[in-house]
Amino acid sequence: MEATIVLLPGDGIGPEVVGAARAVLEIVAGRFGHVFHMSEYPLGGCAIDLTGTALPADTLAACQSADAVLLGAVGGPKWDDPTARVRPEQGLLGLRKALDLFGNLRPVQLHPDLVGASPLRPERLVGVDLLVVRELTSDVYFGEPRLRRNVPKADGQGEEQQAIDTMSYTEGEIARAAHLAFQLARGRKHKVTSVDKANVLESSRLWRQVVTRVAKDYPDIMLEHILVDAAAMYLMSRPATFDVMVTGNLFGDILTDEASVLSGSMGNLPSASLGAEKNSLGKLRGLYEPIHGSAPDIAGKGIANPIGTILSSAMMLRYSFGLEAEASQVEKAVFNALSSGARTADLGGNLTTIAMTEKIYANL
Repeated sequence: MEATIVLLPGDGIGPEVVGAARAVLEIVAGRFGHVFHMSEYPLGGCAIDLTGTALPADTLAACQSADAVLLGAVGGPKWDDPTARVRPEQGLLGLRKALDLFGNLRPVQLHPDLVGASPLRPERLVGVDLLVVRELTSDVYFGEPRLRRNVPKADGQGEEQQAIDTMSYTEGEIARAAHLAFQLARGRKHKVTSVDKANVLESSRLWRQVVTRVAKDYPDIMLEHILVDAAAMYLMSRPATFDVMVTGNLFGDILTDEASVLSGSMGNLPSASLGAEKNSLGKLRGLYEPIHGSAPDIAGKGIANPIGTILSSAMMLRYSFGLEAEASQVEKAVFNALSSGARTADLGGNLTTIAMTEKIYANL
């Protein structure tokens, strides 16, 4: 099989972890007889430095024609000016919107040998295996109006600035995320938890109504609705009761970072962003990335945890290439490396990024 992969190393530790995943993909290609055509393009802060924009036209065009995209991370202190006209995050948001990647899949699984790395009591972690489906192209990140303006102060003495972000959802945007969640639940434990704030927000009331309607198409799947504040509490107090969680862009962003502590480190967790468009292989074109950020405090030190990016490449093999056996082999290799005691600094060990990667592909 031949496939084209666009690599977007990005900023901070992005180049280090993408380099690790690239090494694993090259091993997979060689051992399973595939050809992966991989090329790198700038995105985020490094793209701003090179071109003045966070999402250069060449980068977008390459991603639109590729079979899949693998991303490291974007952002860092160098570009962290809230008044700046161009910011690294605009590149990532723009890419998601341009590719219409509406469904972000974030699995959370716990390796049994990493129970001690989680701040939760071990008994609360037994059986944790959940998948968050985060709607990715709507909500406050894309809603209009989005502005700042001057308004009169409450006491009538002069003016002050007001900032407005709009939380917006259409029925169609909610329905396609819900359908994805229910379809994925059929391959798991047949349970969907929809997370909203329907007791306060009109957009959440529409969310709940649409998800309830979509659920009628899946009579074999159990549906429950939970308010986002309760969901945040239950993720810490009873995480093993969740199977597939589906929620909006903002809530999903927050809850998945919270859920990452269940695994012992944010560096362990992958993600896949999928749309409806097919690639040249007849599979879903997707953007794959670890859920962690650019970690500028450790960038260039060679100690970043590559597991989240390597597992993201496994998700790419599964969803965009249809290579289930290869994806499972990569996941098994990560599991076995951790079982052998391989640890980067965030997991309490001292392995470098390269050494951890070598431990993983030695298990392929």
